[in-house]
Amino acid sequence: MTVSRAVLVLAAVLIASMVLAVGIGPTWIAPSTVWHIVIDTVVGNVIPDKSIGDAAIIRQLRFPRVISAALVGAGLAVVGTTLQAVTRNSLADPYLFGISSGAALGAVTIMLYSGAILGPFSLPLAAFGGAILALTLVMGTAHQRGALLSERLILSGVAVSFVLMAATNFLIFFGDRRGAAAAMFWMLGGLGAARWDLLAVPAIVLVLGLAFLLSQARRMNAVMIGDEIATTLGIEVSRFRFVLFVACALITGTMVAVSGAIGFVGLMIPHVFRHVVGADHRLLLPSAALGGAIFLVWVDVCARTVLAPEDLPIGIFTAAIGGAFFLWQMQRTHRAL
Repeated sequence: MTVSRAVLVLAAVLIASMVLAVGIGPTWIAPSTVWHIVIDTVVGNVIPDKSIGDAAIIRQLRFPRVISAALVGAGLAVVGTTLQAVTRNSLADPYLFGISSGAALGAVTIMLYSGAILGPFSLPLAAFGGAILALTLVMGTAHQRGALLSERLILSGVAVSFVLMAATNFLIFFGDRRGAAAAMFWMLGGLGAARWDLLAVPAIVLVLGLAFLLSQARRMNAVMIGDEIATTLGIEVSRFRFVLFVACALITGTMVAVSGAIGFVGLMIPHVFRHVVGADHRLLLPSAALGGAIFLVWVDVCARTVLAPEDLPIGIFTAAIGGAFFLWQMQRTHRAL
């Protein structure tokens, strides 16, 4: 399958998934109705009286949520793909790497103790700061004799993740009861608070972040083969890793600010699409982004319909799916040996 064909097929599946997902809920809305309402909204036509109720549900509730799910899924999948490439470790993931935990620490600090002092940018900036803190701790721990050892990165990430999660739980325990309950629910991951005015920041960060990572795809391919080969090609590997880690921290922090800490998306999606489209990151990055978006759109549908009208945290579903995927990978690796 060619690059353009693979991306076009995934883009078409994503659009179809979003249209279907918008219609699914306590009130079923047919895909044709969704299309007509979207087109009328974009063109500026008057919504027919019989569709006013459906239009309100779509515009105010479901469409922002579905778009948010697509953005977060794409962002986490892109970060997971990048981390697995630069660390040459198939278990690298923003959740296991500690970046998500750092972002959660920053976001919870703002939620419980500071408030939105910078308006809609407060949460993303705090989450990014926490992600940078986690990244600094992980890289400092993984360094040995002046070199950044990829085999130590995951172990360092897991250790830092536990420490930062403990700090987050400490802040929640001593926070206001009502705010602490909201923060705890938020940490489980969810998109129930999605609004149009909160989508601009993650959309911009995702587009710019993906564009930057795509510009580094050839270098990522070289680093994936080995540090020695990358060095012979003129790549300063340690500096290159640091730059990509900062980009991953920015994307992860922004997505965590939108959805809370959602795990395993960045672990599973790159694995799946590496088998489908190959290891060339010029194709793998956009494919993983679209695949992650499709995946989280449907996980969100499950979260809001399985026990409707209860809105379950997305993190519960991704953890269950990710755990099963992890066990399957272990069995598969064991059989291969």
